[in-house]
Amino acid sequence: MTSLGTRTTPFHSRTAPLVRGHAWRRWAGYVVPAAYDLIHDLEYAAIRGTAALIDVTPLFKYRIRGAGAAALLDRVVTRDVRRAKTGQVLYTPWCDPDGKVLDDGTVTRLGEDDFRLTSAHPNLRWLHQNAVGIDADIDDESEAVAALSLQGPAAREILGSVADRDVSKLRFFRATQARLEGIPVTLTRTGYTGDLGYEIWVGNDRAEALWDLLVAAGNPHGLLPTGLLAMDVARIEAGLLLIDVDYISARLALIETQKSSPFELNLGWTVAKEKRPFVGQRALEAERNGGSSWAFRGLVVDWDSLEALYAEVGLPPQLPSAAWRTSTPIFDGGRQVGYATSGCWSPLLKKYLALAHLGSVHAAPGTEVEIEVTIEHRRKRALATVTETPFFDPERKRA
Repeated sequence: MTSLGTRTTPFHSRTAPLVRGHAWRRWAGYVVPAAYDLIHDLEYAAIRGTAALIDVTPLFKYRIRGAGAAALLDRVVTRDVRRAKTGQVLYTPWCDPDGKVLDDGTVTRLGEDDFRLTSAHPNLRWLHQNAVGIDADIDDESEAVAALSLQGPAAREILGSVADRDVSKLRFFRATQARLEGIPVTLTRTGYTGDLGYEIWVGNDRAEALWDLLVAAGNPHGLLPTGLLAMDVARIEAGLLLIDVDYISARLALIETQKSSPFELNLGWTVAKEKRPFVGQRALEAERNGGSSWAFRGLVVDWDSLEALYAEVGLPPQLPSAAWRTSTPIFDGGRQVGYATSGCWSPLLKKYLALAHLGSVHAAPGTEVEIEVTIEHRRKRALATVTETPFFDPERKRA
């Protein structure tokens, strides 16, 4: 199943036999299921209706310990790590000296001087470069720690049936140590679906046992192993960014216009106003005071407009079967004012959604724009309305 340059996760012995359509994706050097069934509809329905089990092991994981651990993280991320309590999880981007985003992920405070940083791209060298003069040990746990994401309305009940503690008391973006039928894990009330859910971090040696336990506990609740295609639809509904798709890391950008600041990615809320100096702080404070040229917004495509364009050629609307990830021009008054980066048909909301970068003067919610669509090999423009994200934000996610 693997080839030169690819790896499998510790759950591969369990996931591989279930991938009926042989649909795989590469993620950070690993091969993981894109979809288990021939289409991903039921897996998406599990995320929103019952429970989904997703292998998220390819995330990079760094353990940072020592008296200066908090100081190191405060130096590199935009959130105020010192204020985080033990057991708290922070979502945060981190930037280059010009205030442009390098990556985004989570910081979990596991103890007073003990943290775990997760990221989409490798950041070990970056951490060491910024650790000069700071008393902190940095360990790359990426290949030693496996991770599963248990998402959906039944996730709490499933987890509670096997945990040695009351998981209903674990608040949104909080973490705790637990044992699941004797398997030691770290639980975080986090996820990438915008729904009620947990991420479960476990040593590789107990990974298969954890998978078997959760599948058995979840079967009565309709749990399904779920791949990246279904999660992609869910994360767009939740308005969640995907690196290399919705933005380019400043580390990999070839020209300045490919870079984005947190404010330009709708992440201004993550930039602490009062904290010790951090990388990119001066540039970000200047942008906070002077404003941003770009904004990141949601778009809802007008159905009547789309239907009319297809009717002109005698066809019903053709909807994408999976989330798309292509740069798509956005217009206002015949002039391009931005571009969409990903989109999908939302089975739950019954809307055609997109995530987009827009010039700030065109980014006010309620603004009507046009999005380019290709119909029978010809480029057309459908009406769309600018909106805030998330598109879907159920109360159960935080309750």
